[in-house]
Amino acid sequence: MIKLDTEGIRCIGIFEQSTGAGVKDCIVDNEANKVIMVVKKGDMGLAIGKGGVNINKAKQLLKKDIEVVEHSPDIKEFIENLLRPAYVKSVELLNKNDKLCAYVEVLTKHKGIAIGRDGERIKKVKLLVKRNLGVDNVIIK
Repeated sequence: MIKLDTEGIRCIGIFEQSTGAGVKDCIVDNEANKVIMVVKKGDMGLAIGKGGVNINKAKQLLKKDIEVVEHSPDIKEFIENLLRPAYVKSVELLNKNDKLCAYVEVLTKHKGIAIGRDGERIKKVKLLVKRNLGVDNVIIK
């Protein structure tokens, strides 16, 4: 179950109205002045628009940077979308101590991309995968 605060709901409203894309989840990071929008599968083109016109309009209205990720009900595909541009070789789901854990294998040279500076990207992946698909942990191997 995804819980949104009023800021998240406001951002989704502005984003959907200016792009026409459907949003499934939204994380507002006021420290980084950034919003992560998880759009419905197939709505990525709408979210960005021709030449980036839609996303740039939404950025101006929200006065924040926007990162757009395409949702998928398939765990492997959703994790691939979240880790892009890192190349995901495999995703293995294991149930450990009643916790669902995704072990993600990426190209060795892409590990840094997958984890991100100060682990920022992997934190985002863990949060969004937990909120959207109920996976308790994501481990890059």
